[in-house]
Amino acid sequence: MSAKAVVTGGAGFIGSALVDRLLAEGWKVDVVDDLSSGSLANLADARNAAGRRFSFTRLDVRNAGVVDHIKRQAPDVVFHLAAQADVRVSVTKPQFDAEVNIIGTLNVLEACVAARASKVVFAASGGTLYGTPSELPAREGAPWRPESPYGVSKKVTLDYLHYYREVQHLEYSALALANVYGPRQDPHGEAGVVAIFGGRLLAHQPVTVFGDGLQTRDFVYVDDVVDAFFRASERGGGLLLNVGTGEETSVNTLYETMARLCNVKEPAQHADARVGELRASALDPGRAEIHLGWKPWTSLDDGLARTLEHMKGHRAGAR
Repeated sequence: MSAKAVVTGGAGFIGSALVDRLLAEGWKVDVVDDLSSGSLANLADARNAAGRRFSFTRLDVRNAGVVDHIKRQAPDVVFHLAAQADVRVSVTKPQFDAEVNIIGTLNVLEACVAARASKVVFAASGGTLYGTPSELPAREGAPWRPESPYGVSKKVTLDYLHYYREVQHLEYSALALANVYGPRQDPHGEAGVVAIFGGRLLAHQPVTVFGDGLQTRDFVYVDDVVDAFFRASERGGGLLLNVGTGEETSVNTLYETMARLCNVKEPAQHADARVGELRASALDPGRAEIHLGWKPWTSLDDGLARTLEHMKGHRAGAR
């Protein structure tokens, strides 16, 4: 498929990896990003390799001008990844979180309708959407009981997506992401623990684990996630789809694996648990396998090794 896409949040960790994939598949891509958390450095490969098939626009999705911009771009598909993605920020600044994640998203959806885009693919959040599910791995049919304003904003957006599909005839797929990790990861956000651990291990600094370290997360590699986004451009219409491994990994196990890969023998230090942190999270990816033909293929060991190699190269280049 040769098509044109707008990727909001395309200068971010996941967004830039998606941009690289779309360009490799022959798409034209316009990135919309305000660079509040993303970086132009993440788009260096795209800017150097794609020529006229790539463009970048610095624009905040809260700005109503994003509607006219996307309309002018006339994309076939809009991948909406721009977000305020820090759960702790959402707790301290719920109004700001809603401005970005709800008002900003409404601007993008209005733009999709104005541009007559065939589809919007939305980055939802699995761990925060389901809250504390009664069973793991959580399925899409589990009650949506978010325990943070960030999770609430994702839940509200799913209702808006249903409205835009039924009334405005805008097709969508929503991908409920587990804890995504990989190269270019920012040490902030839901899965920042991998970037934080990696940075400190490579710098030979002590690593702190909050709580007993038995809390679990579902860590899914960024390339696998990008593949789900790409597949969702044509499949999975009208659905919420979990994108995860279905496996729980404790923070202690994560540290031990990364320490082994870095040849570090020292154990992690422990500090008080963070208030409000989910005890356990994992997403059942079965629906994505049925509707997208997708399932994760990168093992945690392989994904962490690739991430650490990228971080080593980045550190060496910064010297």
